[in-house]
Amino acid sequence: MIVQDFFNQLSSHFLAKLPFVAFRKPNSLEVKALLQKDAQLHSVIDFKESGFVFSPFDTNKQSVLFPLNQCDVISLEENFEDLDNDNNDTIDTEIDQKQQHIQLIQKGIKSIESGTLKKVVLSRVQIQEFDKDIVQLFKNLLASYTTAMVYCWYHPQVGLWLGATPETLLQVEGKRFKTMSLAGTQSFSNSAEVTWKTKELEEQQLVTDYIVSNLKSSVSSLNVGKLETVKAGNLLHLKTKISGLLNPENGLLSVINILHPTPAVCGLPKHTAKEFILKNEGYNREFYTGFLGEINIKQSKSRNTNRRNVENNAYTSIKTTSHLFVNLRCLQIKNNQAHIYVGGGITKDSVPVQEWEETVAKTKTVKNLL
Repeated sequence: MIVQDFFNQLSSHFLAKLPFVAFRKPNSLEVKALLQKDAQLHSVIDFKESGFVFSPFDTNKQSVLFPLNQCDVISLEENFEDLDNDNNDTIDTEIDQKQQHIQLIQKGIKSIESGTLKKVVLSRVQIQEFDKDIVQLFKNLLASYTTAMVYCWYHPQVGLWLGATPETLLQVEGKRFKTMSLAGTQSFSNSAEVTWKTKELEEQQLVTDYIVSNLKSSVSSLNVGKLETVKAGNLLHLKTKISGLLNPENGLLSVINILHPTPAVCGLPKHTAKEFILKNEGYNREFYTGFLGEINIKQSKSRNTNRRNVENNAYTSIKTTSHLFVNLRCLQIKNNQAHIYVGGGITKDSVPVQEWEETVAKTKTVKNLL
């Protein structure tokens, strides 16, 4: 498909107030879109459906589904180059926000010191004026974040969200699954060869240990990779890859319930940390730190690696795939304002002012494009 035709269809769908999602997976050239044919709001029931899911942080609230059989699917392959953006920087008054967030962090640290929590992830939302073209903003995200899941999601009854998230929640192909633990943050400065503090290393290990221990009952094999440093935008994170085979009797829902919300976006113990967040953060995260992506998509793969040997292309396998991402580095557009969501993991070693500065660094990932 011609690039301009692809984005014209997105614009037309948006102007007609019809639901759509456009996205590109990490390290891929394919930009794909699901254009729902009507404005009906569909909810996920048991994660046996096929389509694109958008799930909130609060697991007590409904996940939105764009059913595959209710959508037109379009795609293109394009190597987006960095764009020259006309950036009109907004001067933000952050003094009040800083004080409030530091007080929230101090409250979290007290709960950790009392033994109620081991870790809690505390976030905030920063609001600034927005008058840009939505499709152009999506193009900017595509050009800037090639290693992230970049998306633009819209439903007239729910809202408009965009993001570039570096974190996979769960990837399943047949019985094989992949996930990751991602924690720890520092600014990128010319090199990924950096030294990590004890606080970040312990935070990462907490996340990894939780995922591994809770997945054991739902998988038949489990492999834990080496700790590595990865770059996402202008930030560095610690990442550990986790993979294996799912038990046949366990469906997608059971594994999602184990993983979501992960300690990297919620805390430990999970239910106690979630209650603390909902009670104390002072705003509704909505879909920030929820998850999104394709579920139960049928894909055929040829066993023939020689393109010239066309006869053997008949030997193909069809597998059901799902690929879900944690909704980080995102913003919501409403009432001509951009709501930018950022947070960080709090442990016993956290320093409140440094945690505030980490959220400021994270906002730059999105604010640089506004």
